[in-house]
Amino acid sequence: MKLSRRRFVQNASMAAAASQVGSWGSIPLQAAPIPASLTKQAIIDTHQHLWDFTTVKPSWLAGANAVLNRPMHHAEYREATKGLNVEAIYMEVDVDDDQLQTEAKHVLDLCNKPTPTIAAVLGGRPDSETFTTYVASLRGVRGNPKLKGFRRVLHTDKTPPGYCLQEGFVKGIRELGKRKLMFDLCLRPTDLGDGLRLAKLCPETRFMLDHCGNADPLAFRQQGKRKEGLHSAESWKKDIEALAGCSNLYCKISGIIARLPEGGDANDLAPIVNHCLDSFGADRVVFGSDWPVCLLGAPLLKWVEYLSQIIASRSQADQDKLWSINATKIYDLTA
Repeated sequence: MKLSRRRFVQNASMAAAASQVGSWGSIPLQAAPIPASLTKQAIIDTHQHLWDFTTVKPSWLAGANAVLNRPMHHAEYREATKGLNVEAIYMEVDVDDDQLQTEAKHVLDLCNKPTPTIAAVLGGRPDSETFTTYVASLRGVRGNPKLKGFRRVLHTDKTPPGYCLQEGFVKGIRELGKRKLMFDLCLRPTDLGDGLRLAKLCPETRFMLDHCGNADPLAFRQQGKRKEGLHSAESWKKDIEALAGCSNLYCKISGIIARLPEGGDANDLAPIVNHCLDSFGADRVVFGSDWPVCLLGAPLLKWVEYLSQIIASRSQADQDKLWSINATKIYDLTA
């Protein structure tokens, strides 16, 4: 089953609605107070979305419910992360082509102001003939230290399976490697093989796999039984292991909270998180909130709390790597 971003948001919204109290417009940005230990944890959120409707408004939001179809900027993000010691990397929001430059300029300006956002992964079209010029214009003659990479979501109707393997797309991704910029892979869980092939075709480019490969927690509740519309848990596991075999590929522990089943908790997310951590190892994983999309499943603080529970048995050194140390190194946030 292939879902457009709009259909995904609509379906996830309806699924999450059953477990929420009150109207969509009243869903809190923040969960209950988090454990005191988390208030001391340094966190780099590598997947922060923002939209304020005055600069850009992604067209796909028109099909979203009120939980997402409202301004989400720094005021809302600060409320959502209240009590956390967090800095963030902006993640592009799949704007239409004619808004890419507006988004880029606005976000790079934000990164140079006193906000939680300290760097950015911007939207781009690697298969476009003008992509190299576009990247160069944003990178600048001396380089822009706030620009860390690019993404084009690859799980929409506009990007069918195999889309990222076209010659023009591969050429654009190789160009990113030459400029020491990353590319985020946001794929359907059934298309992870495309990401593996792309990473091998572009060995000089570093890749970040978003959202644990977009695994669906429900697939792991089926205990091996394939339900219509769900990917296979076993196939996903094998694909993650294969992707982890590419040294130029990292994994972002993010996104899966948006698909949290009704009445679900950390136990539903643990099989996905642990398999990614074990496959990629402690040095090649980073944390991402996927805020505000995470609200389809739970507030950001609840995701942080659940993840903290899942990794509690791991060493403090490995936990620190996941929360912030790896992101600082991988994204060169000291620059």
